[in-house]
Amino acid sequence: MSGSDMKLVVVGAAGRMGQTLIRLVHTTPGVVLHAAIEREGSPFIGKDAGELAGLGPIGVTVGDDPLKAFLEAEGVLDFTSPAASVTFSGLAAQARIVHVIGTTGCSTDDEAKFEAAARHARIIRSGNMSLGVNLLSVLTEQAARALGPDAWDIEILEMHHKHKVDAPSGTALLLGNAAAKGRGIDLASHSVRVRDGHTGARQAGTIGFATLRGGSVIGDHSVVLAGEGELITLSHSAGDRTIFARGALTAALWARREKPGFYSMLDVLGLSKSNS
Repeated sequence: MSGSDMKLVVVGAAGRMGQTLIRLVHTTPGVVLHAAIEREGSPFIGKDAGELAGLGPIGVTVGDDPLKAFLEAEGVLDFTSPAASVTFSGLAAQARIVHVIGTTGCSTDDEAKFEAAARHARIIRSGNMSLGVNLLSVLTEQAARALGPDAWDIEILEMHHKHKVDAPSGTALLLGNAAAKGRGIDLASHSVRVRDGHTGARQAGTIGFATLRGGSVIGDHSVVLAGEGELITLSHSAGDRTIFARGALTAALWARREKPGFYSMLDVLGLSKSNS
């Protein structure tokens, strides 16, 4: 550790992503794990964060006081739940630090609260933190813009592990929004989430979603553009949760130099101009 290392807090430390983040922060130059936080009453409070993540002792004890940790740190990495992320964004605003949010299933009201917190915090929020998926979103927007709704239908397919609680996934919605942006339409009023029974013919201009759940799949996503006699498929497969953790660290280090505001991974990766 050096004096210039960015001091980071991992919230939801005992979760799958929390453990992945702890391992990656511990082994990445330029960052240091300042604190690991779990909810009040968690059986993991008082345990060593390194032991929790399979590293062995690293001298950071899991705590349950996020504000104290935030006030002493420079950034927080957050893949928890919508309600928890909203709370953490308010605390990050108080501490005026970086808040990287990889939580999915957030509502428009949650998003409004993140934007409010971004007046004082540097908030990076994305449905997916990986470089590959964010590049895929740019390609999806370009394809949707180039291929008109009268001749081309768009379907978004996703599969995740059986423990995932929200559907469609944050990544599927990220891709759906990119497709809608390419077509100059509002996703909410043009998306089809469920098909069951006698649905009738597919309505032109809609964006369909199909959700699969099972096993230990980390995340597979495909954008299918179907025309008459031809099919284009843009896809991404996540083989390791480390890609999301690595993206979150990249976002935190990027935001360390920025002024308070509400950012996305497209900003972090320099893709926002090509996606406008």
